[in-house]
Amino acid sequence: MPPREAAEEAAHLRFRPILMTAFSFILGVVPLVIASGAGAASRHSLGTSVFGGMLVATILGCYVTPSLYVIFRKLSREKQAPPPEEQTQ
Repeated sequence: MPPREAAEEAAHLRFRPILMTAFSFILGVVPLVIASGAGAASRHSLGTSVFGGMLVATILGCYVTPSLYVIFRKLSREKQAPPPEEQTQ
């Protein structure tokens, strides 16, 4: 199977579980983002950074990981390709 098709199929199969896991974690830190009361400033800053970081990591991971797989697979195949045979006449 060509690398691009393999990456597309794997991304399609894993997309929903990845989003479900990531969004459950992201929604779990929402109370930190909307914290109030004593110590709210530290909770708010921690929650905001975790919320944003997970959101960006999820979005990039869904697109960058399959793309990198295809790129590295092509590069490894180019290195493993035997040199062309010289024709003797």
